[in-house]
Amino acid sequence: MAMPTDIGIIDLGMGFPYTSVEEKKAAYDFFKANLKDRQSLEEFEFPAQYMFKDVPDVVDPGTDPVQWIVEKMDAFGIEQCMTGINDHSIRAKAEHPGRFHLMAQADPNKGMDTVRRLKQLKAEHNVVAAMTFPSGMVPQVGVGDKLMYPIYATCCELDIPICINGGIVGPRMPSWPQHVEQFDEVLYDFPELTMVMMHGGEPWTELAVKLMLKWPGLHYMTSAFAPKHYPKDIIRYANTRGADKIMYCGYFPAGLSLERQFREMPNVPFNDDVWPKFLRENALRVFKLDQDR
Repeated sequence: MAMPTDIGIIDLGMGFPYTSVEEKKAAYDFFKANLKDRQSLEEFEFPAQYMFKDVPDVVDPGTDPVQWIVEKMDAFGIEQCMTGINDHSIRAKAEHPGRFHLMAQADPNKGMDTVRRLKQLKAEHNVVAAMTFPSGMVPQVGVGDKLMYPIYATCCELDIPICINGGIVGPRMPSWPQHVEQFDEVLYDFPELTMVMMHGGEPWTELAVKLMLKWPGLHYMTSAFAPKHYPKDIIRYANTRGADKIMYCGYFPAGLSLERQFREMPNVPFNDDVWPKFLRENALRVFKLDQDR
């Protein structure tokens, strides 16, 4: 059950740091209209601040964000990562071939503009996945809403996964768009779709496991969870029938330091055969990363 230390880890949730608190706050403006409480609107540096401590995502002005991330990856044995598409990540992919893989935001409220944008980003940058934050849409859009269906169809056409939040949302806004039961009907309607549940699925992790057993295309990544808080249902599933379904995703630097993640990771009770799949092999297969060169 020991965690291997020489495996060439793939992190499915890497970001880039901000050079000021003001820049950080502005990054969350896209869903500010969904927030009502005073702390979220006036006091917090980021909307889920009550859940995280000592977030390491602000660096000194003049720091090269790409080089800063590469040095962190090297220090913790992270060979490759997936990250959102922006100027930093496009440059990182060009300067460090094979290490950075790009994921495109997909806003269901923009209809066919989102479909055309996904196709453009696939053609120009070979994005390996689309990503949607249902509770963070303005207005909010549920996982099973008809507005999501063009995105799912486009992912099938492009042969890329959709990464989508499941479970209670962190920022203080309604969680109904991310109720895990909605994944069931979507996968019924799109049996070719590869879907990766992000951000925990809590408190419906038992249901998430049932749905992963049911639907071949449904997977799970550990985004936004410190290893000591990985849901027990997910660990149990990985150690039994789900070794091919569970993938490592950190939340650096948006919420968790790599120091904390890799300090706690060896204590996760995965079976020996699960570790290589969790840390590397499943990500290579599900996101077809070997084809992104």
